[in-house]
Amino acid sequence: MKIHHFPLSGHAHRAVLFASLLGLQAELIEVNLAAGAHKQPAFLALNPFGQVPVLEDGDVVIADSNAILVYLAKKAGRTDWLPEDAQGAANVQRWLSVAAGELAYGPAAARLITVFGARFNPEEVIQRAHLLLGRMEQHLANRAWLAADHPTIADVAVYSYLVAAPEGNVDLSGYPSVLRLLQGIEALPGFVPFPRTAAGLRAAQA
Repeated sequence: MKIHHFPLSGHAHRAVLFASLLGLQAELIEVNLAAGAHKQPAFLALNPFGQVPVLEDGDVVIADSNAILVYLAKKAGRTDWLPEDAQGAANVQRWLSVAAGELAYGPAAARLITVFGARFNPEEVIQRAHLLLGRMEQHLANRAWLAADHPTIADVAVYSYLVAAPEGNVDLSGYPSVLRLLQGIEALPGFVPFPRTAAGLRAAQA
């Protein structure tokens, strides 16, 4: 099993993290985004969208981080991570959609500005980030995990860009329940940390 990734990509990290949480031995192949390796024919043959991560499992190729989470959970038969019942599966899917939507356009976009020089409006994306964080804080007020009474791929999907939110000048200190969720994931056997950068609010800590 191979995972084509880029270390500072939160999308890639969620795939690497979940493979490790499952105890899978995956070969990590770093894609040199700065050199444009993701736009070369060899990589585009794996993912025509030119994005990391991409999972190769024998003859099976899966692109998109959330799709990889689903694939790995299904292949491993881990219904704890991805429930089979209708409501449980729907609860997880709701947060996978948030990870692909509000999380990507809020905390992740804010970090893209400071770490990669993306041309987003900082005030706009930081405002989106805090709107999402407020909703998550309310949702997590009386529960430890997003979609069930135990960790699921929903929690894995949101982890990387939430924990790195301060790099995009998004302060997490006012969201204790969100911080508790992050700590819960970090306490799981097989946890792999997301590499930190000295950007945003973390610049002063470097």
